[in-house]
Amino acid sequence: MTGALSDIRVIETGTLLAGPFCGQLLGDFGAEVIKLEDPGKGDPMRQWGREKPHGQSLWWPVVARNKKSATCNLRSTAGQDLVRRLVADADVLLENFRPGTLERWGLGWEELSAINPRLILVRVTGYGQTGPYAPRAGFGSIGEAMGGIRHVIGEPDRPPARAGISLGDSLAATYAAYGTLAALHARERTGRGQVVDSAIYEAVLAMMESLLPEWAVAGYQRERTGAILPNVAPSNAYPTADGSDVLIAANQDTVFARLCDVMGRPELTTDARYATHGARGAHQVELDDLISEWTRTRPADKLLAELHEAGVPAGGVYTAKDMLADPHIAAREAIVRVPHPDFGELPMQNVAPRLSADPGSVRWAGPSLGQHNDEVYGGLLGLSDDERAELRAQGVI
Repeated sequence: MTGALSDIRVIETGTLLAGPFCGQLLGDFGAEVIKLEDPGKGDPMRQWGREKPHGQSLWWPVVARNKKSATCNLRSTAGQDLVRRLVADADVLLENFRPGTLERWGLGWEELSAINPRLILVRVTGYGQTGPYAPRAGFGSIGEAMGGIRHVIGEPDRPPARAGISLGDSLAATYAAYGTLAALHARERTGRGQVVDSAIYEAVLAMMESLLPEWAVAGYQRERTGAILPNVAPSNAYPTADGSDVLIAANQDTVFARLCDVMGRPELTTDARYATHGARGAHQVELDDLISEWTRTRPADKLLAELHEAGVPAGGVYTAKDMLADPHIAAREAIVRVPHPDFGELPMQNVAPRLSADPGSVRWAGPSLGQHNDEVYGGLLGLSDDERAELRAQGVI
């Protein structure tokens, strides 16, 4: 196996998105990720997603890529014993159950670290492992609201909106992966593992820029502003002659001057209303209207060609169809096609970021339920055929 993390073994016990996405990120860079799933129906992500051709999720092949699936009933004594045996030779145990669940199963930090002092326990939850809210059920949407991002997404005259993706879960998973790498690095010095505690609301809060000091020091509360950032202009989506939208970001003085040249309006750079960043921010609506009048006279392709030639940052608002047809995305191999037994060549996003010497890769799509039982329990733990058959009969695997 190749990849920067090819010497790392991860036991993933979480379900749905926050924990499993962390496992995906680690697996993308070569970690051996053994996903333990309920023997009856597996991770609910196998059924999630709006479109389900062949009755199967199109989300599962992505979030479970590069993972090995082994079934294990974590609520049974025998299943918990299997986890202990796997942990003995693992680097990371990843979970996203409600705090206290592992402890009830006899799989808390004290028990696991006694088995393997080098183990890193990664815990992803809504509110974290401590504090008065820790016992609460926490989903990504609730963490997005508490972390502040829901309040600032949407139009100012409408209720809070959401991004069309599971932003809170994905951020918590990304920070969990980041924490895992930090803990692995620290282990090189200390020889000991530790707990990585990633809370969804804190991961969202970490992205909120200067929102807190703006309120505490200046009394300014950020609100929903639609497609713009207040006082940052011009930076917006502008209409074109063929009915599409083009993003133009020309809020820096030198870039704004280039935009004015392309528009044939160089006099705007000396107009007191637009000559400086502050002035453009104060006249944001007026300036956006002026630019929109110009962009409406050009089809998107011509408009983008002119802007790119002049060095003005601009781009289309891509859909999946646009991404699959884009030559830059193709040249960078930002989308890969992965063999799948039912879907054929399945397109999905490639690994990010890119490492020059130890790049990650998508080696296979999400596996079938229990596909790697024999490899994990027979090859790794050395259980005989009869022992595995008995565990299957008991509903443990």
